[in-house]
Amino acid sequence: QVQLVESGGGLVQAGGSLRLSCAASGGAFSINGMGWYRQAPGKQRELVAQITSGGTTNYIDSVKGRFTISRDNAKNTLYLQMDSLKPEDTGVYYCNADGRYYRGGYYGGQFNSWGQGTQVTVSS
Repeated sequence: QVQLVESGGGLVQAGGSLRLSCAASGGAFSINGMGWYRQAPGKQRELVAQITSGGTTNYIDSVKGRFTISRDNAKNTLYLQMDSLKPEDTGVYYCNADGRYYRGGYYGGQFNSWGQGTQVTVSS
């Protein structure tokens, strides 16, 4: 089972910056797409940004120009650099990854994993 562990959340004032990280581990696997989602209190979880294995990125309009998603394939790690943070960016941020896992050198199946979430709070 591929596990994802996020880090880097915290409390920051409006206009500040935070960098989230998400490390994948758990046997032999290859990751295809990765993404960051967030859930604000009383709202549904929404996709914030996503990146393909080839590096193609996509962002929701509200974070374009402020957030940057990136990944280090050698380290199986996903990042989200968040600048010019606003109070409306507050929420629990989750990372997601999908791909394939292997058992004994053979294809074992597909996975779609979520991290446990990290809290981001932006004060006004």
